[in-house]
Amino acid sequence: MSHEKLRVAILIISDTAHKDPSTDKAGPLLTNAFAEAGGDHWVVNKQQIVPDDVLAIQRQVTRWCDGNDYINLVITTGGTGFTGKDNTPEAIIAGVRNKTIIITLPGSPKGAQENLCSVLKQLPHACRQAAGEDSRAAHAGGVESLEKLAGIGKTMPSTSQSNQHAHAHAHRHSHYHGHGSPQAHTKPSERPISNDPNSGPARRHRESPYPKKSVDEALRLILKNTPSPKPIRHTVDGILVGHVLAEDVQADEPVPAFRASIVDGYAVIVGKDLPSSKGTFPVVSVSHATPGEIAPLEIGQIARITTGAPLPPGATSVVMVEDTVVRARTEDGQEEKEVEIFTTAIKPGENVREVGSDVRAGETILRKSEEITATGGELGLLASVGKKDVLVYGKPVVGVLSTGDEIIQHDRPGPLRLGEVRDTNRSTIMAAVKGWGYEVVDLGIAKDKQLSLEQSLRDAMRSASVIITTGGVSMGELDLLKPTIERSLGGTIHFGRVSMKPGKPTTFATVPFKTNTGAEETRLIFSLPGNPASAIVTSHLFVLPALRGMSGFGNVGMERVMVTLEHDVTLDPERSEYHRVVVTAGRDGSLKATSTGGQRSSRVGSLKSANGLLCLPAREGKVGKGEKVEALLMGRVVGF
Repeated sequence: MSHEKLRVAILIISDTAHKDPSTDKAGPLLTNAFAEAGGDHWVVNKQQIVPDDVLAIQRQVTRWCDGNDYINLVITTGGTGFTGKDNTPEAIIAGVRNKTIIITLPGSPKGAQENLCSVLKQLPHACRQAAGEDSRAAHAGGVESLEKLAGIGKTMPSTSQSNQHAHAHAHRHSHYHGHGSPQAHTKPSERPISNDPNSGPARRHRESPYPKKSVDEALRLILKNTPSPKPIRHTVDGILVGHVLAEDVQADEPVPAFRASIVDGYAVIVGKDLPSSKGTFPVVSVSHATPGEIAPLEIGQIARITTGAPLPPGATSVVMVEDTVVRARTEDGQEEKEVEIFTTAIKPGENVREVGSDVRAGETILRKSEEITATGGELGLLASVGKKDVLVYGKPVVGVLSTGDEIIQHDRPGPLRLGEVRDTNRSTIMAAVKGWGYEVVDLGIAKDKQLSLEQSLRDAMRSASVIITTGGVSMGELDLLKPTIERSLGGTIHFGRVSMKPGKPTTFATVPFKTNTGAEETRLIFSLPGNPASAIVTSHLFVLPALRGMSGFGNVGMERVMVTLEHDVTLDPERSEYHRVVVTAGRDGSLKATSTGGQRSSRVGSLKSANGLLCLPAREGKVGKGEKVEALLMGRVVGF
């Protein structure tokens, strides 16, 4: 059988060779291997050198693999090690992309050549099958026919070879010589179970292969696979609000740092063996709440003082202005010259804030795991002792991506065409995430094309550590999120269905990721249903606890309260339900819950004014008006 020659592209991944192509040794060796060991099957008509950069690698490989003028075989060499700049595993995964086979080889020229030659004879048949050739004729002759076609000959072993083979097996329990049966290194549970998009709609699952998890099971899986919080040093400013302390904080200086008056009045000297405080005294100085030097006070003198101002040296107490009267003024009439004090009851230390009476130097003022809240108390305390920065847990950046060919920008002018849907999820979820106190990145809209979705997710992982997607997680042929996460990104889907209403298709996955510095990290992907009510409910139930866990909070869940129903609510016999309600507080402090109306998952109006979710069990019947039910708070409770 005659065939056209198969087209080969070689991609050299090397920062050094990209700067100086003359340093590339692997390219010529690989080209020579195809010419000398590849029979007459190949033509190497593409060769490119790119730096060890994820996007550069991806762009070149997709350029060769996508479209009608595709390459049959792409060989990459380099970037497969463990240093920070080895990015090939993050950029591409060896396998089949469209009709192109991709093989990643090491950067060592000799190693790349040897690895290629070990599989070279089997590649023509594989490439033709990937291109869609009918291989039934070749397979009709069985394995021997395929080996003959590939040029792999079988020879009967000689006696000595047979003895050597037996020797190898005699020692199998202590030495492995490569003759044992093939052994898988992954468990069935670790392999992709999502639809293979290349198989077409006729071969997709008719029922979801993902077991339903209860909400509690789903939350346990999320928290188990959520990365631990990372401490960072943060300046003490308004942006610190919402962070959790990663260490105890001690005061470096006392508050107040000087003896200060707590009233407006007159600093005096009193004591057991000293003259009475009652009488008329000269006013020798004034102490305002401004920095500066103050002359010492002597017995028989007083100093006018304002609230918060430092006491003059020698002063023991402060007399309130209400216990005095002015007896003489200066010649210009503007200042007090003499003041009479009416009381004899002034004691040492009266109306004085002593040094460190609020905060002692070295005292622990805030504890690890405490939150810096927007009420301002914690921030004010840090500022009062002069803290420039503190160790807190970093907060993850969240990216929000809508998916679907039918989704359009919510503000696009003009009427909708048949099938178009305005994007409500992205703005709604982004508002919720900002309200929780997290930075959010708008990732736009991805179309229902696997390559588009894959690229959107890869880009998202570079700008966000938690990614929220909506749509594309049900059972349709264009629901591509699960296979893209598993098959293209090498991620792990921890659950793909939850026994709840709304939100059954909710999916949670983790994807390994290497940063530009070479650090190994984990990205979280929450793929939520496309219906608006489902998306916002599952955001609160599942995404928020993960964000709080990554931020160092001890209590990561939504706040739970007991509410009294204002009307009957029908239960679902099969799934637990999270019913949107408005929670209000009565004059007696009791909380009452009123439904927002129809609870269909696509009904955006059910979210209006909703600040709580009733936690309804799966069972027949209803919960009656006046009964108490547990609810999760999504927002501020409305008062009477």
